[in-house]
Amino acid sequence: MTEKRYLKWYNKVGYGSGDIAGNVVYALLSSFVMIYLTDTIGMSAGIVGTLIAVSKIFDGITDIFFGAMIDKTKSRFGKARPWMLYGYIGCAITLIAIFAIPISMGDFAQYAWFFISYTLLNSVFYTANNIAYSALTALVTKNSKERVQMGSYRFIFAFATSLLIQSVTLKFVSLMGGGAGGWRTVAIIYAIIGLIVNTISTFSVKELSDEELSEGEHTKEEEQKYGIIEAFKLLIQNKYYMMICGTYILQQIYGAMINVGVYYMTYVLFNENMYGVFSWFINIPLIIALLFTPMLVHKWKGMYKLNKYSYMLATLGRLLVVVAGYYGSVPLMLAFTALAAFGQGPWQGDMNAVIASCSEYTWLTKHKRVDGTMYSCTSLGVKIGGGLGTAIAGWLLEWSGYNGSLSVQPESCINMLHFMYLWIPFILNLVITIILSRMNVEQANDKLKAKIKTTES
Repeated sequence: MTEKRYLKWYNKVGYGSGDIAGNVVYALLSSFVMIYLTDTIGMSAGIVGTLIAVSKIFDGITDIFFGAMIDKTKSRFGKARPWMLYGYIGCAITLIAIFAIPISMGDFAQYAWFFISYTLLNSVFYTANNIAYSALTALVTKNSKERVQMGSYRFIFAFATSLLIQSVTLKFVSLMGGGAGGWRTVAIIYAIIGLIVNTISTFSVKELSDEELSEGEHTKEEEQKYGIIEAFKLLIQNKYYMMICGTYILQQIYGAMINVGVYYMTYVLFNENMYGVFSWFINIPLIIALLFTPMLVHKWKGMYKLNKYSYMLATLGRLLVVVAGYYGSVPLMLAFTALAAFGQGPWQGDMNAVIASCSEYTWLTKHKRVDGTMYSCTSLGVKIGGGLGTAIAGWLLEWSGYNGSLSVQPESCINMLHFMYLWIPFILNLVITIILSRMNVEQANDKLKAKIKTTES
């Protein structure tokens, strides 16, 4: 039976462009905030890492809160779009604040400025925007193929934006005068671009009505009979949600370790511009893989096998990067980096569709629809994983004896950079592969539907 289609090509492209806005924030923050704070503002990497870790305490609470609020929202724009639209205004303001720390301030005031701005960005504004944006996958279409296509379009824009920001930002800052003023100007420009694109993306799709989403599967009373506490219970009782959340967190820690590359290229390879080159060998293979993901999902009749086997390839690629790194061959490091990135692509493309299936699993087992709350794993993963990864990077750099005022770092720091940039990504990919090998939510849903159908007949 052919599934009903809900979206035109321009709806999918318009939706996907929203991750330009998201990665204007995320790529700038994850790739450059640490080196900006340590080398431009003069902060301690260890203290920054600790502040980021403390900030993460608030994140789990706000993720569940905003997810539940989206599920309960009723407006002429729908459930998620208002949060996506207005949440980004706060994202833009706090992003600028992080990269506008006055150098004339005392040390305590600078750390306080950073902590407050970073916490507001991650725990409040980015949470509201990102959960809403992700939840639209389940709210604008019920077609599984369209959901995969939305995810592919989304992450094509995401990785293209990351590639551009990672490639040009250091030169852009220099062009804008360098120093703290250069970083502030660049952040303002990026924030304005993000605001414009986010607004366009918000109005490029239209949410389905509650009636069309449910198609008579449950009553209106059943739909809204849960609060934040029960929403939290529904999430942790869904083992696939826990798997997805864990995978997302590990992926973001992985990303933070890859972003240590800006230090690795500067102090190990002695060429900071190589960071942009490696970004090309990461993001282009990811984009290529995303282009083929919808076709591969269709050919393999689902997402489970594709995700599992492609991540096996990604793990092998990172292991070979380790070998090439110690061998001292940059060309081989680039080639195997590309192989690993290509293997990671399919999961990025179909992840939102897997989350939608995860939400369906909760409906089939608990008879509660928690689409917005279910997508809290995306924001939770980005913030907890990315924040924890950045914090770990700061702690390890501090522990290794890193000093941002030195042009040549001590041997202990060089050894740590090898461990952070080479070994940790391989270990994380291996753990993610193990998790994905157990994440067959599609099969679980099929069995539940068959059981329900047998009971009813």
